Amino acid sequence: MSIIELEAQGFERQREMVKAYREQIENELKDICYELLSLLDKYLIPTITTIESKVFYLKMKGDYYRYLTEITTGNEQQKFIEESKHAYKNGFDIAQDQMTVTHPMRLNLALNFSVFCYEFLNETDLACHLAKKAFDDAVSGLDCISGDSYKDSTIIMRLLHDNLKVWTKNQHDLNDMDQSREQQ
Repeated sequence: MSIIELEAQGFERQREMVKAYREQIENELKDICYELLSLLDKYLIPTITTIESKVFYLKMKGDYYRYLTEITTGNEQQKFIEESKHAYKNGFDIAQDQMTVTHPMRLNLALNFSVFCYEFLNETDLACHLAKKAFDDAVSGLDCISGDSYKDSTIIMRLLHDNLKVWTKNQHDLNDMDQSREQQ
């Protein structure tokens, strides 16, 4: 056998090992997500007594379905996208109705929901709208909070703002590319 053939066999073996290890990690992650989602649905969400807890658990549910979305494909991925969207939307609606605009949990949910819309739904306009509204609303209420809440809220607001800058820049870059193609 030539050296090239031996090297090719070695690379193929390494590739197979990496693939097997990746599948093992994905299966472990799926098991963890399924277990946590089961706990949320069976025990935690049904016994909620506060709005903050409800929003927290719905955000967590959206997050864990999003994690499953990241490691699946096809119909299974579509199912997890819908479940994640539903959980985020439910939590978001409650947070908007019943939490202050500067509440860190409300802002954190807006952050995660907007990232989900951008990355998995490919809805840049919706992601930007959610992030901008959460940021702008929080700016208007900053003078009403202090202490740890102020610190937590401003950290999340910075993340919302940073995402908006990246997303709008990416959108402008795509628009510029489209315009240059049309001119050619």
